[in-house]
Amino acid sequence: MIDRLAAAVIGLVLDRLVGDPDWLWRRLPHPVVLIGNLIGTLDRRLNREALGETARRRRGVLAITLLVTGALLTGFLLAALFAAAGPLGLVLEAVVLAIFLAQKSLIDHVRAVADALDGEGITAGRRAVAMIVGRDPEQLDAAGVSRAAIESLAENASDGIVAPLLWYLVLGLPGLIAYKVVNTADSMIGHMSERHRAFGWAAAKMDDVVNWPAARLTALLFALAAGLGRKAGIGTVWAVTRRDAPSHRSPNAGWPEAAMAAALGLSLGGPRRYGEIMVEAPMLNPQGRREAESADIRAGIALFDRLSRLLMVATALLLFAAIT
Repeated sequence: MIDRLAAAVIGLVLDRLVGDPDWLWRRLPHPVVLIGNLIGTLDRRLNREALGETARRRRGVLAITLLVTGALLTGFLLAALFAAAGPLGLVLEAVVLAIFLAQKSLIDHVRAVADALDGEGITAGRRAVAMIVGRDPEQLDAAGVSRAAIESLAENASDGIVAPLLWYLVLGLPGLIAYKVVNTADSMIGHMSERHRAFGWAAAKMDDVVNWPAARLTALLFALAAGLGRKAGIGTVWAVTRRDAPSHRSPNAGWPEAAMAAALGLSLGGPRRYGEIMVEAPMLNPQGRREAESADIRAGIALFDRLSRLLMVATALLLFAAIT
Protein backbone atom coordinates (compact mmCIF):
# COMPACT_ATOMS: atom_id res chain seq x y z
CA MET A 1 0.00 0.00 0.00
CA ILE A 2 2.93 2.33 0.66
CA ASP A 3 4.13 1.94 -2.93
CA ARG A 4 0.62 2.62 -4.23
CA LEU A 5 0.31 5.78 -2.16
CA ALA A 6 3.76 6.93 -3.29
CA ALA A 7 2.81 6.32 -6.92
CA ALA A 8 -0.43 8.24 -6.34
CA VAL A 9 1.42 11.29 -5.01
CA ILE A 10 3.87 11.22 -7.93
CA GLY A 11 1.07 10.65 -10.43
CA LEU A 12 -0.99 13.57 -9.12
CA VAL A 13 2.00 15.91 -9.31
CA LEU A 14 2.96 14.69 -12.80
CA ASP A 15 -0.55 15.12 -14.13
CA ARG A 16 -0.84 18.59 -12.63
CA LEU A 17 2.49 19.74 -14.09
CA VAL A 18 2.51 17.96 -17.45
CA GLY A 19 -1.06 16.95 -18.24
CA ASP A 20 -1.57 15.43 -21.69
CA PRO A 21 1.28 16.81 -23.82
CA ASP A 22 0.19 17.24 -27.44
CA TRP A 23 3.66 16.43 -28.78
CA LEU A 24 3.45 12.95 -27.25
CA TRP A 25 -0.13 12.02 -28.15
CA ARG A 26 0.28 13.25 -31.71
CA ARG A 27 2.87 10.50 -32.10
CA LEU A 28 1.36 7.78 -29.93
CA PRO A 29 -2.25 6.68 -29.47
CA HIS A 30 -3.58 7.72 -26.07
CA PRO A 31 -4.74 4.71 -24.00
CA VAL A 32 -8.26 6.18 -23.79
CA VAL A 33 -8.30 6.36 -27.61
CA LEU A 34 -7.34 2.68 -27.75
CA ILE A 35 -10.10 1.87 -25.26
CA GLY A 36 -12.55 3.87 -27.37
CA ASN A 37 -11.50 2.01 -30.52
CA LEU A 38 -12.13 -1.32 -28.80
CA ILE A 39 -15.55 -0.18 -27.58
CA GLY A 40 -16.40 1.02 -31.08
CA THR A 41 -15.40 -2.34 -32.55
CA LEU A 42 -17.64 -4.24 -30.12
CA ASP A 43 -20.46 -1.81 -30.82
CA ARG A 44 -20.22 -2.39 -34.57
CA ARG A 45 -19.95 -6.17 -34.31
CA LEU A 46 -22.43 -6.94 -31.54
CA ASN A 47 -25.01 -4.15 -31.73
CA ARG A 48 -26.93 -5.23 -34.82
CA GLU A 49 -30.01 -3.23 -35.82
CA ALA A 50 -31.88 -6.38 -36.84
CA LEU A 51 -31.82 -7.71 -33.27
CA GLY A 52 -34.59 -7.13 -30.78
CA GLU A 53 -34.14 -5.03 -27.65
CA THR A 54 -33.63 -8.01 -25.33
CA ALA A 55 -30.93 -9.50 -27.54
CA ARG A 56 -29.18 -6.14 -27.82
CA ARG A 57 -29.24 -5.70 -24.05
CA ARG A 58 -27.72 -9.17 -23.57
CA ARG A 59 -25.01 -8.35 -26.08
CA GLY A 60 -24.35 -5.10 -24.24
CA VAL A 61 -23.86 -7.06 -21.04
CA LEU A 62 -21.43 -9.34 -22.89
CA ALA A 63 -19.56 -6.33 -24.30
CA ILE A 64 -19.02 -4.61 -20.95
CA THR A 65 -18.06 -7.95 -19.35
CA LEU A 66 -15.40 -8.53 -22.00
CA LEU A 67 -14.14 -4.97 -21.65
CA VAL A 68 -13.86 -5.05 -17.86
CA THR A 69 -12.28 -8.51 -17.87
CA GLY A 70 -9.68 -7.34 -20.38
CA ALA A 71 -9.02 -4.20 -18.34
CA LEU A 72 -8.52 -6.18 -15.13
CA LEU A 73 -6.14 -8.62 -16.82
CA THR A 74 -4.18 -5.75 -18.36
CA GLY A 75 -3.95 -4.06 -14.98
CA PHE A 76 -2.74 -7.21 -13.22
CA LEU A 77 -0.11 -7.79 -15.93
CA LEU A 78 1.20 -4.23 -15.75
CA ALA A 79 1.23 -4.32 -11.95
CA ALA A 80 3.27 -7.53 -11.98
CA LEU A 81 5.75 -6.13 -14.49
CA PHE A 82 6.17 -2.89 -12.55
CA ALA A 83 6.57 -4.73 -9.24
CA ALA A 84 9.42 -6.75 -10.75
CA ALA A 85 11.12 -3.56 -11.94
CA GLY A 86 11.67 -2.12 -8.44
CA PRO A 87 11.88 1.68 -8.05
CA LEU A 88 11.64 2.20 -11.80
CA GLY A 89 8.40 0.24 -11.79
CA LEU A 90 6.95 2.54 -9.15
CA VAL A 91 7.72 5.55 -11.35
CA LEU A 92 6.20 3.83 -14.39
CA GLU A 93 3.07 3.03 -12.40
CA ALA A 94 2.83 6.69 -11.40
CA VAL A 95 3.12 7.66 -15.07
CA VAL A 96 0.25 5.30 -15.98
CA LEU A 97 -1.88 6.87 -13.25
CA ALA A 98 -1.01 10.37 -14.47
CA ILE A 99 -2.09 9.44 -18.00
CA PHE A 100 -5.54 8.47 -16.72
CA LEU A 101 -5.97 11.63 -14.62
CA ALA A 102 -7.13 14.96 -16.07
CA GLN A 103 -6.28 17.83 -13.73
CA LYS A 104 -4.25 20.03 -16.09
CA SER A 105 -6.13 19.12 -19.26
CA LEU A 106 -9.50 19.81 -17.61
CA ILE A 107 -8.34 23.22 -16.39
CA ASP A 108 -6.90 24.04 -19.83
CA HIS A 109 -10.10 23.10 -21.67
CA VAL A 110 -12.40 24.95 -19.30
CA ARG A 111 -10.18 28.03 -19.15
CA ALA A 112 -10.24 28.09 -22.96
CA VAL A 113 -13.99 28.72 -22.78
CA ALA A 114 -13.53 31.74 -20.51
CA ASP A 115 -10.69 33.05 -22.68
CA ALA A 116 -12.80 32.64 -25.82
CA LEU A 117 -15.76 34.49 -24.31
CA ASP A 118 -13.53 37.32 -23.10
CA GLY A 119 -11.43 37.55 -26.24
CA GLU A 120 -13.68 36.80 -29.20
CA GLY A 121 -17.22 36.62 -27.91
CA ILE A 122 -20.11 34.17 -27.98
CA THR A 123 -19.26 32.40 -31.26
CA ALA A 124 -15.78 31.49 -30.05
CA GLY A 125 -17.19 30.57 -26.64
CA ARG A 126 -19.62 28.14 -28.26
CA ARG A 127 -16.80 26.53 -30.24
CA ALA A 128 -14.70 26.14 -27.10
CA VAL A 129 -17.49 24.70 -24.94
CA ALA A 130 -18.40 22.23 -27.71
CA MET A 131 -15.05 20.54 -26.97
CA ILE A 132 -16.13 19.56 -23.46
CA VAL A 133 -19.94 19.09 -23.51
CA GLY A 134 -22.35 16.96 -25.51
CA ARG A 135 -25.19 19.45 -25.78
CA ASP A 136 -25.88 21.72 -28.77
CA PRO A 137 -23.80 24.91 -28.16
CA GLU A 138 -25.56 26.88 -30.91
CA GLN A 139 -28.60 27.18 -28.65
CA LEU A 140 -26.60 28.72 -25.79
CA ASP A 141 -26.14 32.37 -24.95
CA ALA A 142 -23.08 33.62 -23.04
CA ALA A 143 -24.63 32.67 -19.69
CA GLY A 144 -25.55 29.23 -21.02
CA VAL A 145 -22.03 28.67 -22.34
CA SER A 146 -20.61 29.67 -18.96
CA ARG A 147 -22.97 27.37 -17.04
CA ALA A 148 -22.20 24.47 -19.40
CA ALA A 149 -18.45 24.91 -18.87
CA ILE A 150 -18.87 25.05 -15.08
CA GLU A 151 -21.14 21.98 -15.04
CA SER A 152 -18.61 20.06 -17.14
CA LEU A 153 -15.82 21.12 -14.79
CA ALA A 154 -17.80 19.90 -11.77
CA GLU A 155 -18.80 16.54 -13.26
CA ASN A 156 -15.34 15.85 -14.67
CA ALA A 157 -13.74 16.64 -11.33
CA SER A 158 -15.40 13.41 -10.21
CA ASP A 159 -15.08 11.34 -13.40
CA GLY A 160 -11.63 12.57 -14.39
CA ILE A 161 -9.77 12.92 -11.10
CA VAL A 162 -11.44 11.72 -7.91
CA ALA A 163 -12.91 8.47 -9.26
CA PRO A 164 -9.80 7.16 -11.07
CA LEU A 165 -7.62 8.08 -8.10
CA LEU A 166 -10.04 6.40 -5.69
CA TRP A 167 -10.23 3.17 -7.70
CA TYR A 168 -6.45 3.15 -8.07
CA LEU A 169 -5.99 3.48 -4.31
CA VAL A 170 -8.53 0.70 -3.67
CA LEU A 171 -7.58 -1.82 -6.38
CA GLY A 172 -4.36 -0.58 -7.95
CA LEU A 173 -3.83 -0.58 -11.72
CA PRO A 174 -6.59 -3.16 -12.35
CA GLY A 175 -9.11 -0.88 -10.65
CA LEU A 176 -7.83 2.22 -12.44
CA ILE A 177 -7.96 0.71 -15.94
CA ALA A 178 -11.30 -1.02 -15.34
CA TYR A 179 -12.78 2.26 -14.16
CA LYS A 180 -11.58 4.12 -17.26
CA VAL A 181 -13.01 1.38 -19.49
CA VAL A 182 -16.43 1.59 -17.82
CA ASN A 183 -16.45 5.39 -17.86
CA THR A 184 -15.42 5.55 -21.52
CA ALA A 185 -18.01 2.94 -22.46
CA ASP A 186 -20.71 4.95 -20.72
CA SER A 187 -19.73 8.11 -22.62
CA MET A 188 -19.79 6.26 -25.96
CA ILE A 189 -22.73 3.86 -25.70
CA GLY A 190 -24.43 4.51 -22.36
CA HIS A 191 -27.05 6.96 -23.57
CA MET A 192 -30.68 6.88 -24.64
CA SER A 193 -30.35 7.06 -28.41
CA GLU A 194 -32.28 4.54 -30.49
CA ARG A 195 -29.09 2.61 -31.24
CA HIS A 196 -27.72 2.45 -27.71
CA ARG A 197 -30.72 2.47 -25.38
CA ALA A 198 -30.60 -1.33 -24.99
CA PHE A 199 -27.00 -2.13 -25.95
CA GLY A 200 -25.54 0.54 -23.65
CA TRP A 201 -27.80 -0.24 -20.68
CA ALA A 202 -25.22 -2.36 -18.85
CA ALA A 203 -22.43 0.16 -19.42
CA ALA A 204 -24.58 2.99 -18.06
CA LYS A 205 -25.64 1.00 -14.99
CA MET A 206 -22.09 -0.08 -14.23
CA ASP A 207 -20.88 3.50 -14.60
CA ASP A 208 -23.54 4.58 -12.09
CA VAL A 209 -22.21 2.03 -9.61
CA VAL A 210 -18.48 2.78 -9.96
CA ASN A 211 -19.01 6.55 -9.79
CA TRP A 212 -21.31 6.48 -6.75
CA PRO A 213 -18.65 6.93 -4.05
CA ALA A 214 -16.49 9.39 -6.00
CA ALA A 215 -19.40 11.70 -6.84
CA ARG A 216 -20.24 12.17 -3.18
CA LEU A 217 -16.60 12.49 -2.17
CA THR A 218 -16.11 15.13 -4.87
CA ALA A 219 -19.08 17.10 -3.56
CA LEU A 220 -17.63 16.97 -0.04
CA LEU A 221 -14.24 18.12 -1.36
CA PHE A 222 -15.88 21.03 -3.20
CA ALA A 223 -17.60 22.01 0.06
CA LEU A 224 -14.27 21.90 1.91
CA ALA A 225 -12.55 23.83 -0.90
CA ALA A 226 -15.28 26.48 -0.79
CA GLY A 227 -14.85 26.84 2.96
CA LEU A 228 -11.06 27.12 2.68
CA GLY A 229 -11.40 29.72 -0.06
CA ARG A 230 -14.07 31.59 1.91
CA LYS A 231 -16.39 31.39 -1.10
CA ALA A 232 -19.19 29.82 0.94
CA GLY A 233 -19.67 27.97 4.20
CA ILE A 234 -18.92 24.26 4.18
CA GLY A 235 -22.22 23.47 5.90
CA THR A 236 -24.21 25.65 3.49
CA VAL A 237 -22.68 24.03 0.41
CA TRP A 238 -23.24 20.54 1.79
CA ALA A 239 -26.83 21.27 2.77
CA VAL A 240 -27.68 22.55 -0.73
CA THR A 241 -25.92 19.56 -2.27
CA ARG A 242 -27.84 17.02 -0.18
CA ARG A 243 -31.11 18.79 -0.98
CA ASP A 244 -30.69 19.26 -4.74
CA ALA A 245 -28.39 16.46 -5.96
CA PRO A 246 -31.03 13.68 -5.75
CA SER A 247 -33.28 15.61 -8.17
CA HIS A 248 -30.70 15.32 -10.96
CA ARG A 249 -31.50 12.75 -13.66
CA SER A 250 -28.09 11.15 -13.02
CA PRO A 251 -27.61 9.44 -9.65
CA ASN A 252 -24.07 10.85 -9.51
CA ALA A 253 -23.56 13.98 -11.64
CA GLY A 254 -25.88 16.07 -9.48
CA TRP A 255 -23.59 15.82 -6.45
CA PRO A 256 -20.51 17.67 -7.75
CA GLU A 257 -22.68 20.00 -9.86
CA ALA A 258 -24.90 20.98 -6.93
CA ALA A 259 -21.84 21.54 -4.74
CA MET A 260 -20.23 23.71 -7.42
CA ALA A 261 -23.47 25.68 -7.83
CA ALA A 262 -23.77 26.35 -4.10
CA ALA A 263 -20.09 27.24 -3.75
CA LEU A 264 -20.25 29.81 -6.57
CA GLY A 265 -23.72 31.15 -5.76
CA LEU A 266 -25.00 30.04 -9.17
CA SER A 267 -28.05 28.14 -10.35
CA LEU A 268 -26.90 25.30 -12.60
CA GLY A 269 -28.76 22.56 -14.43
CA GLY A 270 -32.15 23.17 -16.01
CA PRO A 271 -33.35 22.26 -19.53
CA ARG A 272 -30.74 21.54 -22.19
CA ARG A 273 -30.66 20.30 -25.79
CA TYR A 274 -28.66 17.33 -27.11
CA GLY A 275 -28.98 17.42 -30.89
CA GLU A 276 -32.69 17.11 -31.61
CA ILE A 277 -33.50 15.94 -28.09
CA MET A 278 -34.65 18.45 -25.47
CA VAL A 279 -33.97 17.20 -21.94
CA GLU A 280 -35.90 18.67 -19.04
CA ALA A 281 -33.74 18.84 -15.94
CA PRO A 282 -34.27 20.48 -12.54
CA MET A 283 -32.20 23.44 -11.43
CA LEU A 284 -29.50 22.97 -8.83
CA ASN A 285 -29.32 25.71 -6.20
CA PRO A 286 -32.32 27.43 -7.86
CA GLN A 287 -31.98 30.49 -5.63
CA GLY A 288 -28.58 31.25 -7.20
CA ARG A 289 -27.79 33.45 -10.20
CA ARG A 290 -28.59 32.14 -13.69
CA GLU A 291 -26.60 34.87 -15.45
CA ALA A 292 -23.21 33.19 -15.24
CA GLU A 293 -20.24 34.77 -17.02
CA SER A 294 -16.58 34.11 -17.75
CA ALA A 295 -15.58 35.35 -14.28
CA ASP A 296 -17.68 32.55 -12.80
CA ILE A 297 -15.85 30.01 -14.98
CA ARG A 298 -12.56 31.29 -13.58
CA ALA A 299 -13.96 31.13 -10.04
CA GLY A 300 -14.95 27.51 -10.71
CA ILE A 301 -11.42 26.76 -11.91
CA ALA A 302 -10.02 28.28 -8.71
CA LEU A 303 -12.36 26.07 -6.68
CA PHE A 304 -11.28 23.01 -8.65
CA ASP A 305 -7.65 23.99 -8.10
CA ARG A 306 -8.20 23.93 -4.34
CA LEU A 307 -9.90 20.54 -4.64
CA SER A 308 -6.86 19.18 -6.52
CA ARG A 309 -4.52 20.49 -3.86
CA LEU A 310 -6.68 18.93 -1.15
CA LEU A 311 -6.37 15.58 -2.91
CA MET A 312 -2.58 15.90 -3.11
CA VAL A 313 -2.27 16.85 0.54
CA ALA A 314 -4.64 14.10 1.69
CA THR A 315 -2.78 11.47 -0.35
CA ALA A 316 0.58 12.68 0.94
CA LEU A 317 -0.70 12.54 4.53
CA LEU A 318 -1.93 8.98 4.00
CA LEU A 319 1.53 8.08 2.66
CA PHE A 320 3.22 9.70 5.68
CA ALA A 321 0.89 7.84 8.04
CA ALA A 322 1.58 4.52 6.28
CA ILE A 323 5.35 5.05 6.47
CA THR A 324 5.36 6.02 10.12
